[in-house]
Amino acid sequence: MAIKNKYVQISPEEFDRNFADIHPPLTPNAAVIEASRCLFCFDAPCTIACPTHIDVPKFIKKIATRNLRGSARTILEANILGASCSKVCPVEVLCEGACVMNHHNEKPIQIALLQRHAMDWAHDHQFQPFVPGTANGKKVACIGGGPASLACAAELAQLGYAVTIFERKPLAGGLNTYGIAEYKLTPEDALREVESVRKLGVKFECKVEIGGQSSSGKLDSIPNPTLRSVSLQSLERDFDAIFVGIGLGDTTDLEVPGEHLEGVVDALTFIEDYKTKRTKCKVGRRVAVIGAGNTAIDAATAAVRLGVPEVRMVYRRSEAEMPAFAYEYELAKGDGVIFNWRTQPVKIHGKKAVEKLECVSMRLGKPDKTGRRRPEPVPRSKFFIECDMVIKSLGQTKHDDFLKAVPLLKRSRDGRVLVDEKTCQTSNPKFFAGGDCVNGGREVVDAVADGKKAAHGIETWIRRNG
Repeated sequence: MAIKNKYVQISPEEFDRNFADIHPPLTPNAAVIEASRCLFCFDAPCTIACPTHIDVPKFIKKIATRNLRGSARTILEANILGASCSKVCPVEVLCEGACVMNHHNEKPIQIALLQRHAMDWAHDHQFQPFVPGTANGKKVACIGGGPASLACAAELAQLGYAVTIFERKPLAGGLNTYGIAEYKLTPEDALREVESVRKLGVKFECKVEIGGQSSSGKLDSIPNPTLRSVSLQSLERDFDAIFVGIGLGDTTDLEVPGEHLEGVVDALTFIEDYKTKRTKCKVGRRVAVIGAGNTAIDAATAAVRLGVPEVRMVYRRSEAEMPAFAYEYELAKGDGVIFNWRTQPVKIHGKKAVEKLECVSMRLGKPDKTGRRRPEPVPRSKFFIECDMVIKSLGQTKHDDFLKAVPLLKRSRDGRVLVDEKTCQTSNPKFFAGGDCVNGGREVVDAVADGKKAAHGIETWIRRNG
């Protein structure tokens, strides 16, 4: 590791080694042995626990008999993004957490690794079990190129719809491509799934901003000269239905003095930078990550793996209240991340760039409306954390400008799009929605489930209305 100026740099070889897959794949024999442990439960709680309801016993039994083609088909019939979900799903709280083996004090079946085994075979053999349906003359637009839109588009394409996905970034895939830690999922992994959706006849329009004048007469975004602008009004005119899978917006600001300084960045931008720039990503020597969710963990562990000598996570509540999953927390501790609990940043100091973080200690007071104990500052408890980079990870905002422009669209008090639970149809019947803009920020598998549900909701609505 060499230090150039104030930034830490590692070699390409170190990058590949540090960001190697944290869950190496099973060998063929190991996969058969693990699959043979499964009890193939009739009422499979693992299948029930999966938001896309993959028939887990069925695909595992096919692995046990070395029928990887059949196993892959079973997975993909339920979840077109089965490969990425096998790597990023929080299986400890979903399928593996529901495995009956847990009730017998035995290790649960390694469902994720078995699913990955089948999906690796599918990609290695370019297995494409589905084909476009007979064209029905109907067109659907999907706004946003993340998991929800990919799932919706894939399902509709098989039903004969002409689907176009509009994506603001240069590449589709959403957070799978840009926002998930490299050691869990690489951009190449995500783009292989995008390509499988493309092969179903789905059209992708990237570097496109849905902007301009909508039929409601409101501006839904500020024009960006680097992007091609397509008006919402034109989508309403040219497509029979529209699916909104735009995810969430920018990271919430800290709202403290000094937030404008060089070296302050949000977690998703940081993750995107190192995934796209790799060893050319600029990282400080002492990094403070503000927040304690799963994305904050991804940013902190990435900083460690990029060679940062000191990485701290700063959280205003206690360890017991942190929103990150337990296994993510264990990963961060294993990587040497330092945790500052009950700590609230109040100012970022520096002349032009970050030099230190001013904080106060916190204590937990009375419960708020949600039932969580409210953090309160401890008097005269100011202290400083020396750092030259601050990564913000306090959750994300909603795409208010765009959503306000959709006519008749109803939202919850916290800005989430309200939809029919069974069909994902919004209060504007031509618009359907799913993923993070509806659920507020959940897992990839939840977005896939929403996309599939919306596709069938669109099919029913279009058939009913001609």
